[in-house]
Parts: sequence; C-alpha cells; structure tokens
Amino acid sequence: MKRFLLGLALMAPLGLVHAAGAAHAPTSNIKPYDTAAGKEAATPCGACHGADGNSTDPQYPRLAGQNPMYIYKQLKEFKSGARKNAIMMAQAQTLSDQDMLNIAYYFAKQPAAVSLAKPEGFLAGQKLFRGGASERGVIPCAGCHGPTGAGNNAAGFPKIGGQHPEYIRSQLMAFRSAGREDEGGVKRMNDTKPGDKGPMQMVAAHLSDEDIALLSNYVSGLHGK
Repeated sequence: MKRFLLGLALMAPLGLVHAAGAAHAPTSNIKPYDTAAGKEAATPCGACHGADGNSTDPQYPRLAGQNPMYIYKQLKEFKSGARKNAIMMAQAQTLSDQDMLNIAYYFAKQPAAVSLAKPEGFLAGQKLFRGGASERGVIPCAGCHGPTGAGNNAAGFPKIGGQHPEYIRSQLMAFRSAGREDEGGVKRMNDTKPGDKGPMQMVAAHLSDEDIALLSNYVSGLHGK
C-alpha cells in the first residue's frame, strides 16, 4: 500500500504537554561539549541506536537530530534510576556527566532519518495532533512539540517528528499506564516529581488505543524543522 511522507507546515494551537520536562543544565564541573569525543563514547550506543543515531530497529528511538539537552537529561535519569530500562540503566552507569554531554551533542548534530506515515487515518491523527479532543480531556500535541514535531530546544521538549511509530506508541502507552492507577504494564515516570503525575502522564491517561495508533502514525511522518 502506498506510503508517503507528511511534509506540511502545520499551524499549531496553543496547549499541549511536554514529554521531557525542563532539561537539566549540565553540572558546572564539566567542559563544553566535544562531538569527536562524543562519537567515540557513543560507539556502544550504535548497536541499538545506529552509529549516527538513526536506528533501524523500531523498538529503539532515533537519536539523530534530537534536542541535545533532552538526550543529556534522559541519560542522567537512566543512570540515577529515575527512568527505568534495564539496558539503558546498565549502559549509563559507565558514563560520566562529560560523556553524556558529548554523546548528546554528537547525536544532536547528525542528520535525522524520517519514517513514512500510512495514509489510513492520517487526517484523524492530524486533527488530534493539532487540536486535541477537549471533550475527552485530550489537549493538542503541537503546542509543545511544534507543528512539525521538531520540539522546543529552549524548553527541553523533545523532537518527536519522524520517530519510529512503534517507539512513539510504546512511550505513549507507558505514559498512559503511569497516568492510570488501575492500568498495568510498563510505566514511564521520569518526567515527574516524586509522588506526582506529570503532564504527559495526565494527558496520556485520556488517550484510547485508537488515539495512540493515530498519533503514532501521524507523528512518524512529520519531518520539518
């Protein structure tokens, strides 16, 4: 079936939530980033994420072109255990703050690949991404992640456009599980304060399986800056 890239410049409403939280600034005892050192330190990352951050296995996110401070924050929280993933928690233990910053900027500066969106349901996904569904408590994604899914570097909101749809789905499911006290499965809590539910957890709690499928497909086809 024909698949195609969504390359429209979309008008975004105000609203939405972030998937990152404010990015943590590097600690003062580390030097400015070094992308050459980052490339070397990122060598083990290539097994899952690709040498240039463009993973081919959709269970692993693309890191190329991502907000560097978002990557840095996630690595810090894998190391601290605030974000749970057995592989990443183990990998992050070997990294210094300097390594994390270098890796983050190395991947951020790589050209990003994009996914293809299925035509079926993309208009419904576009509507949900742009306008949400206020009657069900779903606010639009574009307010924080941008009309083309490019995120907001200054605010620490991640780039989600062009990401593998399978990965987007898995993260929305994990945010939803964390936002619904009666739902099992993997829970993603690292973007919250201890004991609180963050914006992504609260918003995802209102998403149906169909909503998640529509958004995952639509967002994967966005590739603007």
